[in-house]
Amino acid sequence: MFIALMNFLASLGFGIMFDLRGKKLIAASVNGMLGGTLYNILLSPYGSTVALLCASMAISVFAAVMARILKCPTTILLISPLVPLVPGGMMYYTVLDFISGDMSLALQDAIRTFTDVGAIVIGIVIVSGLEVVMRKIIKRTSF
Repeated sequence: MFIALMNFLASLGFGIMFDLRGKKLIAASVNGMLGGTLYNILLSPYGSTVALLCASMAISVFAAVMARILKCPTTILLISPLVPLVPGGMMYYTVLDFISGDMSLALQDAIRTFTDVGAIVIGIVIVSGLEVVMRKIIKRTSF
């Protein structure tokens, strides 16, 4: 419950920073809460990469659905819930390892960081691609 609240507040804060208001701010915050909670549930059994992939896919689906309901662009409801999932700590440790001269650890951290960021991007791309395909199918079948 505490993790869900913290994810909600983190997404709320980024939503306020990105000037979201009203229903859009609440939808983005709930989206961040759901995505962050899913990430924390999947982190222990599957690792950060799979957890980030699944969480970013869930956030993308929720953002696409709510964007249709609220009649706004999907990116408005997608950015603020995703920001708390970005592995900023790992990026920091990667740069710190490079600066301190530990190249093997820096390379290891860099690979993990880029893998996690790639998982977030792939999750968004998969859902966006499926959304486009679904729209084309619906357009072709409706007269």
